[in-house]
Amino acid sequence: MSTLVIVESPTKARTIGKFLPSSYVVKASMGHVRDLPPSADEIPPEYKSQKWAKDLGIDVENGFAPLYIIPKDKRKIVQELKTALKDADELILATDEDREGESISWHLLQLLNPKVPTKRMVFHEITKEAIQKALKNCRNIDEQIVHAQETRRILDRLVGYRLSPLLWKMIGGKLSAGRVQSVAVRLLVMKERQRRAFKSAEYWDLKALLVHNKLDFDSKLVTVDGTKIATGADFDPNTGNLLPGKKVRVLNGSDANALKDSLQDKTWTVTGLEEKPVTRKPAPPFTTSTLQQEANRKLRLSAKRTMQVAQSLYEEGYITYMRTDSVNLSEQAIEAARACVLNMYGQEYLSPKPRQYSTKAKGAQEAHEAIRPAGSSFRTPKATGLSDEKLKLYDLIWKRTVASQMADARQTQLSVDLQVENAGFRSSGKRIDFPGYLRAYVEGSDDPNAAIEDQEIILPALVKGDRPDCKKLDAIDHFTQPPARYTEASLVKMLESEGIGRPSTYASIISTIIDRGYAQTQSNALVPTFTAFAVTALLEKHFQDLVDPHFTARMEQSLDDISTGATQWLPYLEKFYFGDTGLDNLVKQGFDNIDGKLARTIEFDNIEAKIRIGKFGPYIESEFGNASIPEGLTPADLAPETVEMLIEKKKSTPDILGHHPETGEPIYSKEGRYGPYVQLGDQGEDPKIKPRISSIPKEMNPADVTLEIAVELLKLPRSLGVHPETGGKLQTNVGRFGPYILYDRGKEGKEYRSLKAPDDVYTVTLERAVAILAEPKAVRGARGKKEPLRTLGNHPNDNEPIAIYAGPYGNYIKHGKTNAGLPEGETVEGISMETALSLLVAKGGAVKKTTAKKTTATAKKTTATKAKTTNTKKTTASKTITAAKKTTTKSKTS
Repeated sequence: MSTLVIVESPTKARTIGKFLPSSYVVKASMGHVRDLPPSADEIPPEYKSQKWAKDLGIDVENGFAPLYIIPKDKRKIVQELKTALKDADELILATDEDREGESISWHLLQLLNPKVPTKRMVFHEITKEAIQKALKNCRNIDEQIVHAQETRRILDRLVGYRLSPLLWKMIGGKLSAGRVQSVAVRLLVMKERQRRAFKSAEYWDLKALLVHNKLDFDSKLVTVDGTKIATGADFDPNTGNLLPGKKVRVLNGSDANALKDSLQDKTWTVTGLEEKPVTRKPAPPFTTSTLQQEANRKLRLSAKRTMQVAQSLYEEGYITYMRTDSVNLSEQAIEAARACVLNMYGQEYLSPKPRQYSTKAKGAQEAHEAIRPAGSSFRTPKATGLSDEKLKLYDLIWKRTVASQMADARQTQLSVDLQVENAGFRSSGKRIDFPGYLRAYVEGSDDPNAAIEDQEIILPALVKGDRPDCKKLDAIDHFTQPPARYTEASLVKMLESEGIGRPSTYASIISTIIDRGYAQTQSNALVPTFTAFAVTALLEKHFQDLVDPHFTARMEQSLDDISTGATQWLPYLEKFYFGDTGLDNLVKQGFDNIDGKLARTIEFDNIEAKIRIGKFGPYIESEFGNASIPEGLTPADLAPETVEMLIEKKKSTPDILGHHPETGEPIYSKEGRYGPYVQLGDQGEDPKIKPRISSIPKEMNPADVTLEIAVELLKLPRSLGVHPETGGKLQTNVGRFGPYILYDRGKEGKEYRSLKAPDDVYTVTLERAVAILAEPKAVRGARGKKEPLRTLGNHPNDNEPIAIYAGPYGNYIKHGKTNAGLPEGETVEGISMETALSLLVAKGGAVKKTTAKKTTATAKKTTATKAKTTNTKKTTASKTITAAKKTTTKSKTS
């Protein structure tokens, strides 16, 4: 008897396979095998005439029935699974235990339509014990969880596909809206608005360096004539103003320096001492959200990268499932953690009783245990043999889990009050009486031992009446600081605390926000762009609920209620979409009523000029002239003086450098969004005909550009001729990233190669350019440099290399001119040559073999495959009837 087990990824398949009997065959679905059509060309022919199919892929008029199709790159995989099922006597669907995993299993059941007994197996970690236990406790697919996931997918499609076209029309292309994404962008914008409105306040105090019994210690001014001196805590963190009702004295510079002078050489006396014991408890084990936050703080990993690394650790059997809201630990995990404490730190560092934690996050659900090291005994980080990011993340998870079962840290806070003339000072100290869990883990610090030392502030032994000497007294100037921008960590924390979206989706949401140009990262902070301001303003005015955090949180709760059966999914969708204030009506009204020019306009309170979003980026429009806003300049940087400077700079340019010696046309030096450039001639009446321009190289000061240099620059792009083998056109030019060769092969596409010294953009020959193009991209420098993340080997047909590279949209496999993205759940380290070959073939990368006979055989096979694919296309997509109308495919279950 043979059993087919289906999981998501090859890595997971290999790990699970080690713990199953030899009669079990484990295959990977490579993530989702069915989804809504991503583009019009993937819509089956029989549905292409249906407007709803092209617009949404959801038949909103007929019970919100989704049109599910098998994506092109999954058709071969589905066929392989069907073939494997023919030889099986039993099917086990072992996808992840969360909603996504339940949905994948349901889709597999629908597609494969098994005639053999079928089970659903779930587990929280990939260890021998966990897999064997899961085999004994299989269940059926949970239809309510599937409904909740399907409703979530439909909602996301409705919001994204209805709102995004509105944004394209009113503001610009390449934008997108999302149910959670747009709320997250608004949070960034709201924080930036606070920063723009913030008025920094100035306040002064005094700081003394005192000495007693040869031990130095600091002391700060707290009162003058019995009145408390203002500190940063007395000012509103959002406005910078002094909080109402605060009875404090705000010192200015003159007051502070006068007080300082009056206290010189005066006697200091200790007037009071206080010791206060403090107990600190360890933080709970990691959830998805807290892992993303801490990895961002300590390891500077993005949320997306954290989840990628955690996925690999889970699939390779090092940690438990990484998508979870729970802080709960199993008894097995608690015992393993406590054993680590005893072995590494001793009995005194073990908490007297096992610690169990309860989840406080809104709508917490998903998996049943926190993220922890896998197994009944925890491998130390050193014993894993891991390296780089995997080791660092595993080390973080190990320390946090072990620390959760350690004893409390005991500290004593020390306070010493001193008086000198009419001024009261205070010294604060901290004594670590017992470090407890801090020996293993300190939240927000990478070095536990250093953190313990940093926390301990030693004060000399003092008693009332002691008179320490003052070695130094300084007047210190302070300014209140605007609210800190969100980092990925703090944004994740905010989204989770408000119950917005699911923590498992935060990584992809933040990645999308950055990719779509809504935010850029500066020193780990997420800074919203002008586009984010314009889009947020439009959505706030016309789609207020969709960017309201509380509305989105209630929506999330409704989805949770659908998963438990407390709410019916179809009435919920109908109200959301067709209600009086439903999405459908709002979008139609938006297309009719929104003024595109106003939507592309951003107004700031302290700036008279208007900021508009143009085709080529944001620009300033004022009565004194217009000016492009340079790339990298954010809304926070835009002050009245900045606007004035940009307009004056634009007015002072173009500088006429002279006239072209051959054509007589004027040559200008200009400043654009992407930097300085020279332009030949003026813009004519036809806006489609652009004057010739050429970028000024980064290493060249625009002020040093002469007429002669400009004439040379305007020789670019420089035609070299055609490629002797392909006939493709070759030319050189200078762009934003420096000099390069452009190889234009017409319909086959364009290829770019950077030019490096000693090759020169003005003198490089056709022969040299052909030679450069013949070199592998991986060995060239600058922008074109592409070092493979991993080389898998050579293709069996043409012996050409197959390697994995990092790209702007994720990692991908490359063979020749064929690229195939790594599927969901697959890792760079875990992918096999067999899987890579399958993905390349699915992308149309079939390779002719080197001999004539092999070529003929391959051609025949390709022809047969194409014929088979043509027939398959007619059956790959099926319009899935929603649960209100359909009867779920029933399979035999054991």
